[in-house]
Amino acid sequence: MLTKISLLLGVVCIIVLIGCSKTENTNSNTTAANTNKAATTTAPPVTTAAAGEKIGVPECDEFIAAYDACVSSKVPETARAQYKTAIEQWRSSWRKLAENPNTKATLASACKQSAESARASMKTYGCTF
Repeated sequence: MLTKISLLLGVVCIIVLIGCSKTENTNSNTTAANTNKAATTTAPPVTTAAAGEKIGVPECDEFIAAYDACVSSKVPETARAQYKTAIEQWRSSWRKLAENPNTKATLASACKQSAESARASMKTYGCTF
């Protein structure tokens, strides 16, 4: 019971994080895109050691890969760090949940819900995943 509550709380936190990130970014998208054009064309993409690590649940792995590709290619440089942080938080918490046999079974549905929420919020950037 506690693991189900923890999983539900994690999903709610992720949805809130996405929602908050969206409202902060929509106000500055046009000015950020114009002022940082030179920075986005010359700066190499930032990668982390955990960027290629898999969760072990196909729904989660596919969602994170698609979300990361969208963030890397379509989100303005000034807002990209927030989204990358969200990706790393998902990866970390989902990896822990996948290690536990009691929570791994419900993880696929949680990842699907997160993907649906993210799909709606990332339409602002023209992402379709």
